[in-house]
Amino acid sequence: MSIYHSLLEREKQAGFIGVAVIGAGQMGRGMIAQISNIPGMQVRAVCDIQTEAAQRAVDAYLSNVKTLHPDVLVDSDYQKLIAHPSVDVVVDATGVPEVGANVALAALAERKHLVLLNVEMDVTVGSILSSWFQSAGLIYTGSAGDEPAVTLEMFEFAKSMGLEVVVAGKGKNNPFIPLSTPDTCKDEAVRKHMNPHMLAAFQDGTKTMAEMNLLSNATGFIPDKTGMHGVSADVKTVSEKLRLIEEGGCLSRHGVVEYVHGLAPGVFVIVKSDLAEVNEELKYLSVGEGPYYTLYRPFHLASLETPISIARAAILHEPTIAPIGGPVSDTVAVAKRDMVAGDAFDGIGGYTVRGVIEEHVTAAKAGHVPIGLITPKARAKRAISVGSFITYDDIELDQSTTVWHLRSLQNKMFRNA
Repeated sequence: MSIYHSLLEREKQAGFIGVAVIGAGQMGRGMIAQISNIPGMQVRAVCDIQTEAAQRAVDAYLSNVKTLHPDVLVDSDYQKLIAHPSVDVVVDATGVPEVGANVALAALAERKHLVLLNVEMDVTVGSILSSWFQSAGLIYTGSAGDEPAVTLEMFEFAKSMGLEVVVAGKGKNNPFIPLSTPDTCKDEAVRKHMNPHMLAAFQDGTKTMAEMNLLSNATGFIPDKTGMHGVSADVKTVSEKLRLIEEGGCLSRHGVVEYVHGLAPGVFVIVKSDLAEVNEELKYLSVGEGPYYTLYRPFHLASLETPISIARAAILHEPTIAPIGGPVSDTVAVAKRDMVAGDAFDGIGGYTVRGVIEEHVTAAKAGHVPIGLITPKARAKRAISVGSFITYDDIELDQSTTVWHLRSLQNKMFRNA
């Protein structure tokens, strides 16, 4: 039975899936509105630190609902809403690692499934949280519509057909501006009705690195090099650019995650086959000339697809995308400006650091700090040059945060991973 028909059956037989949404920003608002048109699912609670933003999202939602609907709870206290008995699935749409870590623990304590639009938290402490949710018989999952999940769907599609996947990745949606800050992108953010910190995290590469980190943790694929290659290509040329060095490409190995300038807003996998008959068929079907073939989806619908993950968690009891075990990659912090001892850091999308993907074993050996651990209470312990990787010797982290404690436990739990 399809998810759509399962939702119809759910509404007919068992009532609605009750959803709590934490975060009523751009992603949360669109998803909340979309649920008004989906059978078998209802928004039951919305939380935001700005309760007026949550209320606006709820008012818009209720104006579009076509069936009888109970009151929607609005509050700035996520714990109160997660604990409400009408809630079955919690959606974290905050994008803040510390908030996401606390939301995850609250959902776990209340035995609620968790769907994440918070890749930043997921790549920092997702391995330990996913294992805890699994042990509790609950679903911990990233969201359909986000590029990692859409790429994973193509990855599993290709693997299920017996094709070998050699590269999996996404097109980068924004120009790569490593030193972008909320100030440098403010005008563009205003034009796009975006939070400047969010746009800065897109432009400086942090979001792309974290997304491919999530895909890496879900597939076992790794970045070919720290930061990936970021070639420029289109659908016809990407399989030529992303092939082995000895074949005229830039890769030192297969089984890698990658991003590409020129393919946005789509995602892709590059595949190959050792079977002559399969290669003949792929060429006949105009997939390419071989020996590598690009499977490409030219869009991803972000939070508008999140309800699919909500349904898969509540009805099918399966995640859309989740870590396969311990961390495969990390998104580590790199300085955006020169700093001296005592200087304060900020965090993702700010003025002091950006994120870069790195293979986990490399990051651990070098002592590189995951960007999700850096908060405004962190301080530089010594001089740091712009472009330098932040190490644990460089920074005094805030060890009172939930995300710091979870990461410490995760490091012990997966020490040999």
